Amino acid sequence: MTNLNTPISFVPGRLEQMSTRIAFFIAGLGIAAWAPLVPYAKARAGLDEGTLGLLLLCLGVGSILAMPVAGLLATRFGCRRVVSAGVLLICAALPLLATVSSIPALIATLFMFGAGLGTVDSTVNLQAVIVERASGKTMMSGFHGLFSLGGIVGAAGVSALLGLGVSPLGATLVVNVILIVALLKAAPHLLPYGSESSGPAFAVPHGIVLFIGMMCFIVFLTEGAVLDWSAVFLASERGIDTAYAGLGYAAFALTMTAGRLTGDAIVRRLGATKVMVFGGLTAAVGLALATFAPTWEVALVGYALVGAGCSNIVPVLYTAVGKQTVMPESIAVPAITTLGYAGILAGPALIGFVAHGSSLSFAFGLMAVLLVAVAIGGKVLKV
Repeated sequence: MTNLNTPISFVPGRLEQMSTRIAFFIAGLGIAAWAPLVPYAKARAGLDEGTLGLLLLCLGVGSILAMPVAGLLATRFGCRRVVSAGVLLICAALPLLATVSSIPALIATLFMFGAGLGTVDSTVNLQAVIVERASGKTMMSGFHGLFSLGGIVGAAGVSALLGLGVSPLGATLVVNVILIVALLKAAPHLLPYGSESSGPAFAVPHGIVLFIGMMCFIVFLTEGAVLDWSAVFLASERGIDTAYAGLGYAAFALTMTAGRLTGDAIVRRLGATKVMVFGGLTAAVGLALATFAPTWEVALVGYALVGAGCSNIVPVLYTAVGKQTVMPESIAVPAITTLGYAGILAGPALIGFVAHGSSLSFAFGLMAVLLVAVAIGGKVLKV
């Protein structure tokens, strides 16, 4: 059954493609703006590391709970309204995250912030599937590249403002201005509809959707592990100065962004299957190199290879979801997005658990094996 809000003769074009890119940039900017604020929130509330870790879970829980709801709402009210509501929720939460100091207030605000991020992330991916399919061209990597670019701008921009002496509240207000201006630019051409509505509002992913979701889980698991553990590994195992330990994630993020911004041409040239196979193997080799190379300089090359290898796997998987017929995409897209977020959340905890029982090197080695499984899965999926 086709959503009644969908104009039968309307086909998304160049303006809708541009609005999708801006929306992905908004999503990346919004989530990255929070990272430099974490130490300030920790100090303001007098939190230890354990309590902070538990509080940060509220962000993830808010995101995961919002995603399937966003898919349902987009089907009923359209992507434009749902994305706009999610961005406004982010804008409401950011100044609070820069000022509140009590634990109950932080819990509520992080949950609200996570819900806004999850709403935007899930809905823009749904729009991306619709817009890419209508174009008949490969576009998903470029869309996700704008998310990565937004992440770099958000993290670097807020850090720069804080470094110049701007208060956390002032920095978040600057971010909010950028978010609102970007939304005003994108909103007129965000889709006024969602996708075809059929089946239940919520469903457990199954069949090919579950298979795709599990591969997304592994790739995001890798991203979460590199984000939270690469600096610890380089400092404790390779003796790099703590001030430079973040270079591992920086190398990963740089090649991830570059890979996605050039990814559409790569996918068109090589084909989706080769991108997944070679990408999974490249990431596995890179992680093994980063883990077992004796010097930190070689480890940085390894993390760069992980970013390059992983960069286009998830965009290809989202394209595959748009082609499958097992589940309606309004359910399938939020489902694999939720599994991806679960990977980012579970990654650090799983790495820590395995490392506690063996070693950090062994935990990263297991991740490399899982990336090989993704490469094999790409061959099986035949997207």
